[in-house]
Amino acid sequence: MLTGKQKRHLRSMAHHLTPIFQVGKGGVNEHLIRHIQEALEVRELIKVSILNNNSDDAREVAEELAGGAEAELVQVIGKTIVLYKESREHKTIELP
Repeated sequence: MLTGKQKRHLRSMAHHLTPIFQVGKGGVNEHLIRHIQEALEVRELIKVSILNNNSDDAREVAEELAGGAEAELVQVIGKTIVLYKESREHKTIELP
């Protein structure tokens, strides 16, 4: 579980990132979760955007993605989700 200070640090790092995944009208599936897990192993911090044709609640989608990818939910702002997971092999982010 991340502390408030750690989340604040990760939010500042994620500010300049562009979303690398999109959740469309198909919603969350195992294929998407597997790709997010692989991206988190390499990058540790990613953004995911929810397209307008997805009618699900952004917070529910974020929690489903975080749970499936075993990642920490850093932020949900509008239709953008920020996820963090410490990498085993490519650790680059030092948390305060």
